[in-house]
Amino acid sequence: MLATVIAAGTVVPAASAPQNDYGALVALFEEWREFEAPKFLDGVPDYTAAAMAAQRRALPGLFERLNSIQIEQWPVEQQIDWHLVRAEMNGLDFDHRVRRPWANNPAFYVMMFPAESDVPAHEGPVIHGWIDTWTYEYPLSAGAAEELAGRIGAIPALLEQARANLVGTGHDLWRMSIRSMRGQGRDLADFGDRVAGTSGALEAAVRQAIVATDRFAEWIERELPSKTDRSGVGKDNYTWYLKNVHLVPYTWEEELTLMRRELWRAHAALRLEENRNRHLPQLTRFQNAEQYDDALNTAVTEYMEFLQQEEILTIRDSMDRALRERIGTFSPPSRSDGLRGFFSEVGYRDGEVMRTHGYHWFDLARMREEPHESPIRRVPALYNIYDGRSEGMATGVEEMMMHAGAFDDKPRARELIWILLAQRAARAIGGLMQHGQEWTIDEATAFASEWVPRGWLPADGDTIWWEEHFYLTQPGYGTSYVIGKIQIEQLLAERANQLGEQFTIKRFMDEFAAVGVIPVSMVRWQLTGYDDEVSRDD
Repeated sequence: MLATVIAAGTVVPAASAPQNDYGALVALFEEWREFEAPKFLDGVPDYTAAAMAAQRRALPGLFERLNSIQIEQWPVEQQIDWHLVRAEMNGLDFDHRVRRPWANNPAFYVMMFPAESDVPAHEGPVIHGWIDTWTYEYPLSAGAAEELAGRIGAIPALLEQARANLVGTGHDLWRMSIRSMRGQGRDLADFGDRVAGTSGALEAAVRQAIVATDRFAEWIERELPSKTDRSGVGKDNYTWYLKNVHLVPYTWEEELTLMRRELWRAHAALRLEENRNRHLPQLTRFQNAEQYDDALNTAVTEYMEFLQQEEILTIRDSMDRALRERIGTFSPPSRSDGLRGFFSEVGYRDGEVMRTHGYHWFDLARMREEPHESPIRRVPALYNIYDGRSEGMATGVEEMMMHAGAFDDKPRARELIWILLAQRAARAIGGLMQHGQEWTIDEATAFASEWVPRGWLPADGDTIWWEEHFYLTQPGYGTSYVIGKIQIEQLLAERANQLGEQFTIKRFMDEFAAVGVIPVSMVRWQLTGYDDEVSRDD
């Protein structure tokens, strides 16, 4: 296949004779994934202005090759794979045109991630060369320690490069990046304590990375006064990103309307539940490790029994195990007001409610143990394209299982479902308004805190600040929990109408899961044949 080599070592794929079979798409996908990653120099990803300019110049060649593939006669599932590849390429195109995280967002240069995410990949934009310390076995082997010494040892050079790369002027992105870098410094210190005595080279690399991270945070602080612009991408850009990258058929304005509707609905439903339950005792928090462990293990058992008895979905051995592995351990409150963090305030009052959201772990277990036959769906999509499907299903299952009867014998737990929905809608509005350049992050956090019931999301808490910063770095993610839920509800209704008496919840849930963790609009196309939500020329 022909290619042209240009400056900085970047390969520009050139158009070749059209190939219209599915194998050509798979081959192009593999080339695309290699192309999307920057070059590495001495273990450091190259995000310099020259390297990014070269990558941007080369990108149209890949689009040309993709668009030359004629897919009209392909089976729907293969046509969908073509659209997934196109969406990823659109994601990189948007990054070069609009988001430019390597130039605008100092937090983009965080490399260390000590805990696994509950979605197929990392939440938000992540730098190539990231270090998932949770994937290693401890105590570290000599080989693993040597590998980590090299990878962590690259952090100082990366942060030095970042100082030249970062030219953006968005105030809130710079301001919140100080938190992110301070967080990496703490994570590195904790990691250093964990591996103390393992390897002198690793210990030295960790110490140097801590110093470099702290100095980088100080540099961000010094630069912050000169960063005075809004950080959001703007309404039109946001809409383009939804339709062409995340394959969501809504505009910024439509998402705002839907989020407001869900916020008011959640509050109204909560007040009705509270009135119905007014003579019942309030739920109280688990007080110790014994209560916590017993309640959450019992919750997993009862929830799995409910799913099987009510014929909600096909039960796999991995499901029970996936939920139990995520029970965690009891911890006392860390704040003077007694709050632990929003999701702990929910989870410490009823063990089963957050197990429903654990549908995430069902997804990940299936991806790991039953890889999809499509090589394009087998790996996590880039640019968080999966968010509406992944977060939307996990969020949607909370309310679905309530309606299906999971909490009929625990009416106070039903209140928690509505509080969860209110929180997702309120924080989503904050993210939308930031990207619409209507609000600062301070206004977004204040709004979310005000509209989350019972004071469980304090405006000075880490949860809401982390969330609103995250949604600012990744357009579309903040609304994906509720928008994805709405799309799935629509699909369920359409599929039931289409199948008539042949429809069952179990059939729907199993068909839905089998399609893979891809945008709901694509799942809808494959299950129903409806392609009216497929963006082609926007």
